[in-house]
Amino acid sequence: MVMVLFIISILMLLIVPNVVKQKDSIDEQGTEALVTVIQTQVELYELDGAKGAASLVSLQEQGYLSAKQVKQASAKSITITNGVVSSSPN
Repeated sequence: MVMVLFIISILMLLIVPNVVKQKDSIDEQGTEALVTVIQTQVELYELDGAKGAASLVSLQEQGYLSAKQVKQASAKSITITNGVVSSSPN
């Protein structure tokens, strides 16, 4: 019985860190995807001849982004500067 518990604990030590790394990787990929979507919408906004600089608020007001996308972008510190979308590392 002790041997079984020992083997289970060793397996847990090997598996748990990998699960955490996978979550971090998925979060990073999600942020990159959101940056790409917002960059595309900024370019569409500019091509449509919009007046004024693109911002998350103006993109939402004009229907280029949803409220959920703006909320996620704010939570992930995604910014738009001179038409270029970037995210600051957390």
